[in-house]
Amino acid sequence: FSPSLYPQAKVIYLDFWASWCVPCRQSFPWLNEMQAKYAAQGLQIVGINVDRRHADAERFLAAHAAHFPLVMDPAGGLAEQYQLQGMPSAVLIGTDGKELERHIGFRADRTDEYEAKLRRLLEEQK
Repeated sequence: FSPSLYPQAKVIYLDFWASWCVPCRQSFPWLNEMQAKYAAQGLQIVGINVDRRHADAERFLAAHAAHFPLVMDPAGGLAEQYQLQGMPSAVLIGTDGKELERHIGFRADRTDEYEAKLRRLLEEQK
């Protein structure tokens, strides 16, 4: 993955997800909201799917639309590169490709905390 694919981004939020991941179903509406809310400030969310079968991802996306770019990683190369420990996993990186923050899992009762971190990182990357 190269941050240069998104030259306008100050913070790139890599969201690793899979069709079988129950919390991923809850995270997509929030991710869509954050992308819409903070795109102008430099946030770019990129969903990275780790399903081995593309059809599984397509079924998930039919029920849970993504309003951000998607990357398919069926061989798990990106997941391995970022040494994922669980699903979903979020890795936030700066324009230099360096990791700024990460968290494992998604809990609806922590979205205020996640959003506060996003705002802080966007301000720090100015």
